[in-house]
Amino acid sequence: MAVITISRQYGSGGDQVAELVSKTLGYRLFDKRLIAQAAEEEGISESMAVDYNEDTHEVQSILERLFHNYANAAQRLAWLEDPTLASKPEAVDLNAYTAVGLVKRAVKAGWQMGNMVILGRAGQVLLRDAPNTLHIRIEAPLEDRIQRVKGLMKQEKKDYSATIDIRREAQDLIIRRDTASADYLKRFFDVDWADPLLYHLLINTSKVTIEQAALLIVDLVKEMEKTPIEV
Repeated sequence: MAVITISRQYGSGGDQVAELVSKTLGYRLFDKRLIAQAAEEEGISESMAVDYNEDTHEVQSILERLFHNYANAAQRLAWLEDPTLASKPEAVDLNAYTAVGLVKRAVKAGWQMGNMVILGRAGQVLLRDAPNTLHIRIEAPLEDRIQRVKGLMKQEKKDYSATIDIRREAQDLIIRRDTASADYLKRFFDVDWADPLLYHLLINTSKVTIEQAALLIVDLVKEMEKTPIEV
């Protein structure tokens, strides 16, 4: 059994690579059900189980860190997932560190299950020393990622007017998401998100296609199953 963790820059195609790898190998793609299971074991209701990870993390300003006039990030996320909680904020007493703790427990449970693809969620850190685990990093040059994100934005919003700078919007979104991901790994795990030493393999999806990237990972997993890779 093997577990694959995939870290990716926003717009690099990492999500598509993860999905294709899981389908090709017949592996399970980590989902929120594992978060709910971890919450149940901690005595936390399923409605309050927050999958708080780098995809939902926001970089907080200095003022937000100093003052607590607004709901914390975990509460805001919980309210988005279940709007009824907004009318009773006292029911959502999870702070960001508690929410991250649930993610940690769920990731480790996923590793114990095996045959799992874990996208994000600091898997490369939490399972850094775990045997039979392959850590992958997906990257691409900024300009290529801008073009990918632009395409997705046009698909989602077909009514863009000529006055809207969609390229600037795509670039700003990429910078925000990459900054938030790096901040999440640094704040909660004190590691550099882009440190190449965290990974077995870095793939540039501007040099290979999404399908080729997935095949590289699948082939490496098959070799790994023959001879386990040393961490």
